[in-house]
Amino acid sequence: MPITNPKRYTVTAALIYANGPIHIGHLAGCYVPADTYVRYLRAKGAEVAFISGTDEHGVPITIRAKKEGSTPQAIVDKYYAQIDQSFRELGISFDVYSRTSKEVHHRTSQEIFKDLYDKGVFVEETTEQYYDETAQQFLADRYIVGTCPVCANPNAYGDQCERCGSTLSPTELKDPRSTLSGAKPVMKETKNWYLPLDAMQPEIEQYVNSHGEWKTNVLGQCQSWLKEGLKPRAMTRDLDWGIPVPLPDNDGKVLYVWFEAPIGYISATKDWLIQQNGTDEGWEKWWKPAADASDETKLVHFIGKDNIVFHCIIFPATLMAEGGYVLADNVPANEFMNLEGDKISTSRNWAVWLHEYLEEFPDKQDVLRYVLTANAPEAKDSEFTWKDFQTRNNSELVGIFGNFVNRAVVLTQKFCGSQVPAAGELQDVDRHTLAELAAFPTRIGEALENYRFREALALIMDLARLGNKYLAETQPWHAIKTDPARVETILNVALQITASLAIVAEPVLPFTAEKLSQQLGLSQRTWDQAGRPDLLPAGQEIGEGTLLFEKIEDSTIQRQVEKLHEAKRQNELEGKTVAEVKPEIQYDDFAKLDIRVATILEAEQVPKSKKLLKLKVDIGSEQRTVLSGISEHFKPEEVMGRKVLYLANLAPRKMMGMESHGMILMAEDRDGSLAFVQPDGNVWNGGTVS
Repeated sequence: MPITNPKRYTVTAALIYANGPIHIGHLAGCYVPADTYVRYLRAKGAEVAFISGTDEHGVPITIRAKKEGSTPQAIVDKYYAQIDQSFRELGISFDVYSRTSKEVHHRTSQEIFKDLYDKGVFVEETTEQYYDETAQQFLADRYIVGTCPVCANPNAYGDQCERCGSTLSPTELKDPRSTLSGAKPVMKETKNWYLPLDAMQPEIEQYVNSHGEWKTNVLGQCQSWLKEGLKPRAMTRDLDWGIPVPLPDNDGKVLYVWFEAPIGYISATKDWLIQQNGTDEGWEKWWKPAADASDETKLVHFIGKDNIVFHCIIFPATLMAEGGYVLADNVPANEFMNLEGDKISTSRNWAVWLHEYLEEFPDKQDVLRYVLTANAPEAKDSEFTWKDFQTRNNSELVGIFGNFVNRAVVLTQKFCGSQVPAAGELQDVDRHTLAELAAFPTRIGEALENYRFREALALIMDLARLGNKYLAETQPWHAIKTDPARVETILNVALQITASLAIVAEPVLPFTAEKLSQQLGLSQRTWDQAGRPDLLPAGQEIGEGTLLFEKIEDSTIQRQVEKLHEAKRQNELEGKTVAEVKPEIQYDDFAKLDIRVATILEAEQVPKSKKLLKLKVDIGSEQRTVLSGISEHFKPEEVMGRKVLYLANLAPRKMMGMESHGMILMAEDRDGSLAFVQPDGNVWNGGTVS
């Protein structure tokens, strides 16, 4: 059953692999909603530990190291620093952002493994697993690719298909192959220690079924696994990068990354306390069950949908087996965010990378947070487009939120000497507006507490709309001519709305809330202050009005779209290989080719043909007509006067009713573009190539 009145909150955000930069899919999946939730809890005065870090073991790390010609340690050092900095700049307010390569994590995960081993929880089994005879190595799940049995994706991994999201085992793949050598793997015996999920299924089912309040996508995936029947899962792997199994006869094995990585939340909590106090004393209160209900800790995991089974079944099963930890009260996993009509893909470089966004939009952190929240994939996959990004900024943040705040502040400067005016006698429109204002914090808070972040953001914008509506109805710019006292009341009400916006918008728009608070002189921001009609006292100085948001021009958006497509194109080009050498020939075969230097004298488009140019070339002894299929690459005026290599003894060929004599030699680049093969220097026409 869900915990309704916890003493404290332990909130985790997924440990991301330190094998590459972070992108908007990661942010929309868990990090922005997690930060929004935590900021709300803190505004409510709750005791919170916000925990995350990088997952620095597992096959994705070694794959990236191999790709970059580096070492796993160098890779995790590089990307940890980049990801940590990017999160800080976006305002993700972790209490600690740790690393699973730290000694405290190695020690913690080994202690839990050894505890389960000593209790006899694990089942030791010798099984056959895939082995690469060429690389002489057992293959972890991610070192095997093949055809997905569910959607026929030919490049599914041994643990998961990234196209359909199905969780797999390597033996389920059709036509498996090793990512190390490309060879077909063979089965070979190896010993590992298994967590008997099958024997634990009744306890796991009871846990999952006690949380009917979980999101439909989370419960659905869990029930699917339970319906199929849980199977024992190996908690060790045959790899050379990872945490050594803490047994004397471990055969060089390491802990399975999905055994030790979630334990990283626990070790990160210890790391946090060590950084603060030099000791991890007190970590238990964040992770151990309380002696009574008044001291309960509520554990919430924010993840993407591809991690549901690990956080809702495997990690809880590990903690159940250990017996001394709290289990997650909720796992509000989001679906995937797509990009410009296509699935985000790091391998295809089809992504908006956070570190690049922050460089190119250094003052627009909140715009990204806003767009990702407004279009969050809470119940189904959603999509990010740059045009929508621009529209939401210009129409909503600038046109609604920013417009109201700017009018309220500027009118106060103009009519009230930059001070909060005192409210006089209230009219019906004032009372009605203040009553609506008072209701917003509760409604927004309820949405946030139930992980409905899109709804919460919509309500925040409705509060800004309430402010715009109020100013439009009361028209202080007209009333100032006949009733200055009335204007003071109007602007007092408008400023109370503005101040409440600074509080309730802070979880999603922290940078904007800070600017707005400084403008208003709002030094403390607690949730219970929001909605009050006297939040800003009369006489308080108001700072100079500045624009909270700026319009984004079409040219800026166009550059981002072009950049995205160019990055994808370059990635595709990198994947192209040089054509294989054609079958061997003898010198006599080559000697039959009469290749000469020639100059293009004339060029014109062949009517009704997209590809052909009609060329007149001077080959020294005579002039000839050649039809060349280069029209899609060169205009006629671009080729005239060029020195080229010309195959002179190619048999004439009739095309488009004309006869072509010979051939101009061209080179094809990897992007399919053509380039002339030209002699070096001013070689005379008719000079032969030998």
